[in-house]
Amino acid sequence: MRPTPSLISAGLLLAALALSGCGRQADGAPAAAGAPAGAASAPPPQNVSVVRVAQADVPVTVEASGTVTALQSVDLRAQTTSTVAQVFVKDGQDVKKGELLFRFDGRADQAAVERARAQLARDRAALQDLERQFLRAQELQAQGFIAQSAVDTAQAGLDSGRALVRSDEAAVQAAQVTAGYNELRAPISGRAGIVSVFPGSLVQASATAAPLVNIAQLDPIAVSFTVPETQLDALLAATRGGALAVEALMPGGAPAVKGRVTAVDNLVDASTGTIKVKAEFDNRAQALWPGQYLRVRVTLRTLQGVTVLPQAAIIMRGNERSVYVVAPDGTARLVPVRVRQAIGEQAIVEGLDATAQVVMDGKQNLRPGTPLRIQAGQPGGGAGGPGGSGGSGAASATSGSGT
Repeated sequence: MRPTPSLISAGLLLAALALSGCGRQADGAPAAAGAPAGAASAPPPQNVSVVRVAQADVPVTVEASGTVTALQSVDLRAQTTSTVAQVFVKDGQDVKKGELLFRFDGRADQAAVERARAQLARDRAALQDLERQFLRAQELQAQGFIAQSAVDTAQAGLDSGRALVRSDEAAVQAAQVTAGYNELRAPISGRAGIVSVFPGSLVQASATAAPLVNIAQLDPIAVSFTVPETQLDALLAATRGGALAVEALMPGGAPAVKGRVTAVDNLVDASTGTIKVKAEFDNRAQALWPGQYLRVRVTLRTLQGVTVLPQAAIIMRGNERSVYVVAPDGTARLVPVRVRQAIGEQAIVEGLDATAQVVMDGKQNLRPGTPLRIQAGQPGGGAGGPGGSGGSGAASATSGSGT
């Protein structure tokens, strides 16, 4: 019996599959020979720079923009319509309270004073006559020569004369007050501004008229500024603890001027979310000038013995914060931390050992257990190992909100 084509094809297919299986076994045998099972190559060391964490007392401060204002400032205006007779103050002069600054032409007012005094003298003389008439009427009534009604009439005339004298005395005082407006004296001690009138100038008693001169108290002096409402609790707590220190940061690198907070406003501005604060500064050197714009720094509290490291060393993943530290075996170890306070380029953290060396540069290439090669000259370690020395300083906190 001769084989059919279908049987021949099936036999050829079986033979090909058998040969293919033998080839795979033959190819796989050399791969397994001579190689230990489960062996893997170790990761190469990574170059990193490290810093040591620092333990420090960190003042927590808030910085804000402020405007210098005089504690007292007065615009002097004339209280009478007259002509300037004399000017005793000069531009920019320091004046004392009560010092004479201007004198106006007061001849008409002085004449009014004299007229009021003459009227008073006349009515006093008339009063003396009325007193004599009343005493005489009492004597005649006692002798039965006049009726009681005549005594009552004399009494009424005497009372009227006394009232008239009191009115005259008040008129004299009013005239003297009006005449006193012809001399304008400094109501406070301070520095005079630019004088706007000269002898011969006409002045008028008007609240809308231009002031003759302004006097501002420069020592002590105030600075008004605003802080975010998020700092209100810390600000009030600091003021309850005593005098709250504040510094005026002078432009051009000049030394800061030290002062104290004197007032916190009684409401928060709803449109800006800030609250006004007023501070007072000793200004004997006149370093601060009314209207000046500058920065102020308020020290709210001091954090004692906290752990500080650069913010650049912190790894942020969502709400998690962590850092890589150098393990005792020279490898990278990932340590979770809690950021307590951001202080510019530094941060106050919790969860690190006081002697920890934290990876700064190169942490993006690390995994837990990666061998580390600390770059030479870096604080915290020498070349080839973590055994160097160095430290990281802490700056004062310039923000009152935590991270």
